[in-house]
Amino acid sequence: MDRGIRHLAGQRLMLGFEGTRFNPDLETIIQTFQAGGIILFRQNIRSPDQVAALCADAQAFAASCGQPPLFIAVDQEGGVVSRLPKPFTQFGGNPCIRSRKEAQQFARITARELGKAGINMNLAPVMDVVAQKTDSIMQSRAFPGDAKAVAALGTMVIKTLQEGGIMAVAKHFPGIGRTVQDSHYHLPVLDADLAALEASDLIPFEAAVRADVTGIMLSHIICPRLDPQWQASLSVAIARDMIRNVLGFNGLVLTDDLDMKAVDHDMATCMARVLVSEIDLALICHQGPNIKQAFDTLVAMMGSDTTFQALGAASLERIYQYKEKYLAWDRRSKDRR
Repeated sequence: MDRGIRHLAGQRLMLGFEGTRFNPDLETIIQTFQAGGIILFRQNIRSPDQVAALCADAQAFAASCGQPPLFIAVDQEGGVVSRLPKPFTQFGGNPCIRSRKEAQQFARITARELGKAGINMNLAPVMDVVAQKTDSIMQSRAFPGDAKAVAALGTMVIKTLQEGGIMAVAKHFPGIGRTVQDSHYHLPVLDADLAALEASDLIPFEAAVRADVTGIMLSHIICPRLDPQWQASLSVAIARDMIRNVLGFNGLVLTDDLDMKAVDHDMATCMARVLVSEIDLALICHQGPNIKQAFDTLVAMMGSDTTFQALGAASLERIYQYKEKYLAWDRRSKDRR
């Protein structure tokens, strides 16, 4: 198995791009940066046939480069966060789901349509618990009810998506249902200690881990009682210690989009934090210089530090396991570059 540093670095990245067809930018993402995955937005999707062709061409090019298949992700929550336009089935979103049967129906149809389109990972479900008597930023995206209700509905979505061959990602750890600011534009602060989180916010994520969810996405919030310096998405105390050690999660840990304004660090700093926090996939959802800087930083840091190499190899193993499980890939079938 080729554990080359460039491959170790690239597989840790999930990248966005512009366009609705396979293009030179995607070639660079796959061949030069050896990205582990790509993420699709509305700007990349016009129709079922178009997106299926785009995904097929990207996967074929990855194979031609000797790379493992790509994670191809989308945020398809339904409601206000729906990346797939008609004729894909339109749903009202989590606030409209009030029973496990309704959750199952949403996930079953969504899994079928994503699979036909060549998409293999859904950055859903939202597992945030909306606190009562707050103007939560997640009111229009969260399941109704308390933490146990969110856990029940969310785990039904997770199980049904994954039974349908689509990897599910629970978000936004450790929970942003108490926050009122949007991390796309601001840095929210959640002034809650571990006991308060364990009593509510963490319950759905604990349930997601028991449901064998593929991934957990970190939020861009500051939890000063847990880590006064770093966003959850860049925090050793939260991304590594809480998720790996407290929750016992052995799946994929992802950042939210590192291009969001809640992240005020340069990309080199972000990648250093990704490494020390043992995060598997760093999302950079907009085309631009941040992608090259992230890749170059990962290559330099892992190339000069055997500890980072070892952590990178452990992360790559997790990534490979899910690519084998869901993407019909045998890592022994080809020698990679």
